[in-house]
Amino acid sequence: GDGLRLQRAREFMSDRALSFPVVLKPDAGERGSGVAVISGEHSLAEYLRGTQGTDVIIQEHVAGLEFGIFYYRYPDSDRGQIFSITKKLFPSVVGDGKSSLEELILKDDRAVCMARAYFDALGERLWDIPATGESVQLIEIGTHCLGSIFLDGLEIRTAGMEAAIDRLAKGFADFYFGRFDIRTPSLADFQQGKNFKVVELNGVTSEATHIYDPRNSLFAAYRVLFRQWRVAFEIGEENRKRGAKPATLW
Repeated sequence: GDGLRLQRAREFMSDRALSFPVVLKPDAGERGSGVAVISGEHSLAEYLRGTQGTDVIIQEHVAGLEFGIFYYRYPDSDRGQIFSITKKLFPSVVGDGKSSLEELILKDDRAVCMARAYFDALGERLWDIPATGESVQLIEIGTHCLGSIFLDGLEIRTAGMEAAIDRLAKGFADFYFGRFDIRTPSLADFQQGKNFKVVELNGVTSEATHIYDPRNSLFAAYRVLFRQWRVAFEIGEENRKRGAKPATLW
């Protein structure tokens, strides 16, 4: 029941010394569906009540800059490499001292396209009136379909960053291909391979999300995906030679 789930959630947070805000998400999900930043007991109870029958993950809320790091390593190779880096920008509006957040979103050429998602995320804050010049971030979840802006960020790659991601990936047995979603308070630190946390790891069905950079053409995006899939199939072939059994068609 609701009470038992809430009790288990509280115990989980207590055991791991987690305090609000925390992030809740479905155990099986995609593209940010059902992900929520939970700010207190009331929101926690409400979320759990609305997800009855669904297994839910609670995780630490990590602030800072967010990047998607797509990594691969051939099974016969000692070193993996970063294939793609996505810089994630969280959309914001700037106050004029008169308009509510709702009005600012509706007046913004880009934000209005995702108005429904932003309204859901902001809740009662929609009626706040930001001060003149005050910037208000509209979402906290780095997902493209929820309005986060994805840009190609491969230029920030360094040897230190690549080595750190390689060490991390090797900590998972037989992991050769996928995307780490990472948050860090400092880009300079992350480029040195330190002071970052992984908020999610996506496997073989993930994509190099820099293809959603508005500067990319559809043709360029498909070219990246074809390269990515080629690597996936080559890794799969090596794994089969090493004795891995592929899933049957059935």
